[in-house]
Amino acid sequence: MALIKALGKNPWGTRLERVKRSPNYRDDIFQNLSETSLALKGVDFVKVFIKFFNKPKNTKPPHTLPSVKTDLKNLPDGNSVLVWFGHSSYLIKIDGKHILVDPVFSGYASPFKLNSAKNFDGSNVYYVEDMPPIDILLITHDHYDHCDYKTILKLKDSVKSIVTSLGVASHLEYWGVDKNKITELDWGESAEPIEGIKFTSAPARHFSGRSFKRSKTLWASFILKTKNHSIYLGGDSGYDKHFKDIGEKYGPFDLAILECGQYNEAWKLIHMMPEETAKASMDLKAKTLLPVHWGKFSLSLHPWNEPIERVTKKAEELKIQITTPIIGEPLIVGEKYPNTKWWRNV
Repeated sequence: MALIKALGKNPWGTRLERVKRSPNYRDDIFQNLSETSLALKGVDFVKVFIKFFNKPKNTKPPHTLPSVKTDLKNLPDGNSVLVWFGHSSYLIKIDGKHILVDPVFSGYASPFKLNSAKNFDGSNVYYVEDMPPIDILLITHDHYDHCDYKTILKLKDSVKSIVTSLGVASHLEYWGVDKNKITELDWGESAEPIEGIKFTSAPARHFSGRSFKRSKTLWASFILKTKNHSIYLGGDSGYDKHFKDIGEKYGPFDLAILECGQYNEAWKLIHMMPEETAKASMDLKAKTLLPVHWGKFSLSLHPWNEPIERVTKKAEELKIQITTPIIGEPLIVGEKYPNTKWWRNV
């Protein structure tokens, strides 16, 4: 029963009616700005499937990953602090408020506890119990590795407000989240759940779905703006012209948090290659790049540390400032950006 519940529930009733009014919803699904298939033409999915369940050993680290245990409940005031928990989960303390993004603390990137979805040794060192009071929970889209059922169940009664993409509230409400806490945003819409902390939903090139029905809820990136900072929260996205458009309209950004990992040439339209991650940060006019979506799960076929090696190499070529914190190591927006190549010692 718990497994079935974890699959969630697509929009229904008044929520579905709002979804249908979205200009991004056509032919009964949400659409990307550019034509986007989940896999390139000519891909032999049988071969991909066989490879996925017979992965090389180097898709996981050979040893336990290092981490820093930070007291999240006593982060310094006066600075905008970010702590990365591996993959796409991170905490931001900004203007004294705590924003938690796409938390996955269950140890798996899927409710189906397959070995392929288990976290790397040493990467799951933070739990809901370690979190400070959460003022805003941001869920970028409904995929298991961003919208974790077990984590949300533990957070739902204590978080003060939730911001998410249009349609995703249907899952949350189905899981018992108070609907009055939830704000859903379509691309281009904004919300200010706390005075002075503004979120604007922007396009991404991806898809959604927790079962066989895909793209019934929206996927998005988010622009976080406060009096002192502008941060781009990328979610998941393939490379496309929307990064340049967002940079022109909302940039420059103090920090761009962009996916870098779980890519493959077969599905490059929905997940960027590392070199594209670096280019996207330039398109966004970001002062600093934080690559995420790596370092915790093996959801593709590449070596576990290949994403960060490739993106740091490209960043150096393009003279992009990049930050590469260890899991749990705080960075201070605009001031302190850890950049050691720690993965080379694993």
